[in-house]
Amino acid sequence: MAGHTSTRTGSTGRSGARAKTALVLMAVSLLLVSGCGKNEEEGALEKTVNVKVWTVGKKPVRPFIETIGSLTASEEVSVSSEVDGVLREVPVDEGTPVSRGMALARVDSTDYRLGADNAEAALKQAEAALANIRAEFGRKEALFREELLTRQQFDDVTLRKTVAERDLDRARVVLSLAREKLGKTSVLSPLQGMVKEKRVSAGDFVRAGMPLMTIVRVDPLKLSFTIAEKDMSQLRAGQDVTFSVDPYPGREFSGRVSIIYPSLDERTRSLRAEALVPNGAFDLKPGFFARVKIFTGESREAVVVPATSILYEGTRVRVFLREGNAARERSVKLGAKYGELVEVLEGLKGGENLIVVGQNNLVGGVKVHAVQ
Repeated sequence: MAGHTSTRTGSTGRSGARAKTALVLMAVSLLLVSGCGKNEEEGALEKTVNVKVWTVGKKPVRPFIETIGSLTASEEVSVSSEVDGVLREVPVDEGTPVSRGMALARVDSTDYRLGADNAEAALKQAEAALANIRAEFGRKEALFREELLTRQQFDDVTLRKTVAERDLDRARVVLSLAREKLGKTSVLSPLQGMVKEKRVSAGDFVRAGMPLMTIVRVDPLKLSFTIAEKDMSQLRAGQDVTFSVDPYPGREFSGRVSIIYPSLDERTRSLRAEALVPNGAFDLKPGFFARVKIFTGESREAVVVPATSILYEGTRVRVFLREGNAARERSVKLGAKYGELVEVLEGLKGGENLIVVGQNNLVGGVKVHAVQ
């Protein structure tokens, strides 16, 4: 019995020793974990983040409305022949530049030239007839005054003089019309521009009023665009417009608002307008798609920063600045956006080193290093 009791006591002692050892190990583990957490926090504070900075300053800005539009010809005219006949010459083709008064086509003028010649001969005959009757009238008038001629004879010569005068007037009108028709055998351009479409060729028979070709005026061009209903109060005739087109990346073209249409499109709730665009070099073509800015105010100085540097957190707007070697947070109030830049109304004055790359994961006080 005594031996059995001794064995149980030894077992209890060993269990207690193991429990103490476990407690010691747990305490050491907690100390190690606590120490590691402090080291990690200290490491985070000591970590240096590479960033890019941008010096805040004032720049000239102009308020504008952005939209899209397209270029169209400022005028488009369908050119027709005013006389019947066979086309002897069509010296232009699609894309040919033309000036006002330039011959676009010529109708065979043989018949019209003969008509003009006949009318001119008839006029000369009428002039000669009138000259003769006037001479006769002069003689008979003198005889009538001396009562050597009867009233009936005098009235007869007076009537023939009146008829001859009317015949002369009629001959002049006929000659004028014949010459006008002869002149119309040359089809002239009514404006300066380019041939958009040609519908006939030399040898074709055309009738008066038959369309021959279409001429478009491409200097200036019209820039057609629409703006949203909410922006229409800012639009005025005469405002400056700039735009870019895909065929000329990096180039900017300009014009002025010329027409504002009187009513909204009820389906899109937008207002249509047009601007006139100089195109002396003919670089721009009707049909080009355009990205448009309509300037609604005068240029002024404002504090602006890159829009990508702004951080939004609910209703709070903030940026990070580099002050010395550390990042500092700053709340700001924004104004209008100007392309890639946004105006800062409050929070920045100019001269600050704004962090524009690397700011997304920053906290205040973190060390930063500016890189190029």
